[in-house]
Amino acid sequence: MTPGKDIFDKTVEEWQNERAILNDIVLDNANLETKRFFSLDSQTYRAGALDARTKELLGLVASMVLRCDDCILYHTIRCREEGVTSDQYKEACTVALVVGGSIVIPHLRRAMARWTELDDSPGSASGR
Repeated sequence: MTPGKDIFDKTVEEWQNERAILNDIVLDNANLETKRFFSLDSQTYRAGALDARTKELLGLVASMVLRCDDCILYHTIRCREEGVTSDQYKEACTVALVVGGSIVIPHLRRAMARWTELDDSPGSASGR
């Protein structure tokens, strides 16, 4: 973990490791309300009336419109884990672009770069 290093100067694996370490620090120091929020966040993305894949795509779109690169990367990884196809991912990115407008374009570029990085990573099923 290199503090101050930009999110896009890190591999997905480095980012995931740093995120885990920082989450541990937050939760070790968290009050009840913070712990409840983290729990609510986890519970929200579980399958319910909507399946987990759809919820992750919704999270991706919201994160792109809100322009949060950490959240975009998190939901990109989770979309991959939930079996989202490249075509589904691209359509969700298009929704984010239409909803958020041209200010989303830099985040769209980075989201597609990370999706491609995950495509090229060992053990991935390229061309999903």
